[in-house]
Amino acid sequence: MSDKNPTNADPITGAPGAHPVGTGLGAAGGAATGAVVGSMAGPIGTVIGGAVGAVAGGLAGKGAAEGVNPTAEDSYWRDNYTKTPGYKPDYTFDDYAPAYRTGYTGWERARASGESFDAHEPKLRSEFERSKGPSRLNWEDAKDASRAAWHRVERAIPGDADKDGR
Repeated sequence: MSDKNPTNADPITGAPGAHPVGTGLGAAGGAATGAVVGSMAGPIGTVIGGAVGAVAGGLAGKGAAEGVNPTAEDSYWRDNYTKTPGYKPDYTFDDYAPAYRTGYTGWERARASGESFDAHEPKLRSEFERSKGPSRLNWEDAKDASRAAWHRVERAIPGDADKDGR
């Protein structure tokens, strides 16, 4: 991920959102586990178990790394921030960016507990106020943007934690 590769494109396929570290770590762990399990069937089982484990682990590692891709989210919001409910034309993307980041990272942290945006909102407010930097938005102006980012990643990733649909 860099300014030269803002979509984090896969170096082989060019597909956006490559996660070689997550995939590689998953593959290595899967290969080791598969090899150990396959060893019970002898040397050929070790080889087959390692190969199957590497593929399964690689896919699991890629899936874990794809939870929320900050590069893709920032790129999306940079192009669409003027369409956010409550958008105020006096503010720039740089004013809104911390609100979006608060929303999508907040969802990532809250998804295990199944909390809704509204239940998690006091924590999101605190996070926004701590990390807003030079943004001119206050939380009441930023809340709709944060909610929009929360729901965007929530809709994109299976396991709807926020059942109210807002």
